[in-house]
Amino acid sequence: MEAVKWIVVWGLVSLVSAVAAGIIASYKRRDHSAWAAWCFVFPPLLIVVALLHTNQGPRPRRPSLDEDDATSS
Repeated sequence: MEAVKWIVVWGLVSLVSAVAAGIIASYKRRDHSAWAAWCFVFPPLLIVVALLHTNQGPRPRRPSLDEDDATSS
């Protein structure tokens, strides 16, 4: 029963870390989806996101699938 408790705690910590990383990364003009995913897998990365400086200028944008296909051909 003790193992199940630790698995549940790790899952909750991962979820909270992912949500917090997404919010912090978006505030700091970083790729929120990538940071949320990495902080879900490894929650201590939340510290790294919090310590990063804020990007200046426009928020980075991922190309759409159509744009990505056009450039890879």
